[in-house]
Amino acid sequence: MSVLTVPGAPAASPPVFSPEEITARARQIRRPVHVVSAPDGRELGIATGPVPGGPVLGTLPPLYPEWLGGRTFCEAHGVRFPYVAGEMANGIATTRMVAAMARAEMLGFFGAGGLAYPEVERAVHALARELASRHNWGVNLIHSPAEPELEFRVAELLVGAGVPRISASAFMELTPAVVLCSAHGLRRDPDGSIVRRTRLLAKVSRPEVAERFLSPAPPVLLDQLVARGRLTRQEADLAALVPVAEDITVEADSGGHTDNRPLQALLPRIAVLRDTLCRRFAYPRPVRLGAAGGLGTPDAVAAAFALGASYVVIGSVNQTATEAGLSDEAKTMLCDADISDVAMAPAADMFELGVKLQVLSRGTMFAQRAARLHSAYRAHGSLEEIPAALRASIERDVLRAPFDEVWQYTRAFWAQRDPAEITRAETDPKHRMALVFRWYLGNSSQWAITGEASRRTDYQIWCGPAMGAFNRWVAGSFLAAPANRSVVQIALNLLEGAAVVTRAHQLRTYGVPLTAEAFSCPPRELA
Repeated sequence: MSVLTVPGAPAASPPVFSPEEITARARQIRRPVHVVSAPDGRELGIATGPVPGGPVLGTLPPLYPEWLGGRTFCEAHGVRFPYVAGEMANGIATTRMVAAMARAEMLGFFGAGGLAYPEVERAVHALARELASRHNWGVNLIHSPAEPELEFRVAELLVGAGVPRISASAFMELTPAVVLCSAHGLRRDPDGSIVRRTRLLAKVSRPEVAERFLSPAPPVLLDQLVARGRLTRQEADLAALVPVAEDITVEADSGGHTDNRPLQALLPRIAVLRDTLCRRFAYPRPVRLGAAGGLGTPDAVAAAFALGASYVVIGSVNQTATEAGLSDEAKTMLCDADISDVAMAPAADMFELGVKLQVLSRGTMFAQRAARLHSAYRAHGSLEEIPAALRASIERDVLRAPFDEVWQYTRAFWAQRDPAEITRAETDPKHRMALVFRWYLGNSSQWAITGEASRRTDYQIWCGPAMGAFNRWVAGSFLAAPANRSVVQIALNLLEGAAVVTRAHQLRTYGVPLTAEAFSCPPRELA
């Protein structure tokens, strides 16, 4: 049988039939793969070039990491890869990390959560100057129920500075701040289509919260913003025709704030909800779903795309990246973690509500100590009501200072950030107790960022099981060394590995024999 040849085309390569040879050939993901049968018809094999003979049972086209997600995500955000570096709070996702992602044609968000307004303002203006010609970068807007004024000020800053992408996280209800970010700058093109100046990505872990972001903004909030002069009437009218967010990040079992939901149950549930609401409101454009939480290995990333995610968001594993704003000591602790080295602990920003977040447990006592504080808060009405023995234990083992001394530190902090908190605490003893205990929770994350050696056992480091899975995957590779863990190398290796794993699963559906190694992809330095 003659073979048609094309000048410059790959030379014909003989098919391979052993599982070992198939595994090696299958890694050539950027070449088409032909599934063939042996002359006797008893074996299946593959060929990655023109097939010199034998029946071709199927052909798989080239597979690139860029093609794993939804193409509309890359088009909408001006990126090459369907990959996002998430907004690790307190500036752990640094401006340096965001800039590196933007230059690599990916998307990254600055971790503004937990920071004072001046720190967020400096970061926003620095990014706006450095990335002025780009639109593939953004900043986090975190829900702050205890500080609604700060939340709104940050929202005004983001829209006023022209931040092109905003990631909204930890919201349980829509607020004026997040609606402002969604609706500000809405206009119609000459052809009548609605154009968004700012693109909002909403991170959700519950269907009821997803429904709010998938629906148009509530008229009552839009009318309030118009009355306050923050939106025009035209912007509000257009906001009633589009969803609050056109990118919904479905967050599963992640580090930090999490509901510990499994992605394989949560994402399909929200996908059905998305489809229902898109039909109900007859949106002119599709709403994309992304996946976050538990993604620390190529097979996890491949699974997220297989579930239908248009993009993936990688968070806590990037805390070990060279660009992350975390101390070397804390990064070393993360590099030693396994999948079970995590625990749930009270969250500083929602302490009174009993909201918890997922943290590293190996090498730190933060989770246990924070739980003791919250238990004391629930059981007593004020600091003065705490029994003497318990008070002495907390002051000695957790705070390492008397209650009165910690209150002075706390008072000085709130005098700068929000004096109304002091006024409330002076008339509400239980709120004063909450602020004193939140002093420990807030500082514990700062100690991990600055590397305060005397407080090593108090480090609060947000972490999910994905960190341990990532550590096992990179063991023995060049990414095992923290100095090699740039955020871009982590991203490229996760995507390349996910493409290799996807190819292996495609071949398996044909019945092609593969080794176990076909479903793994050790990290290597990628350009």
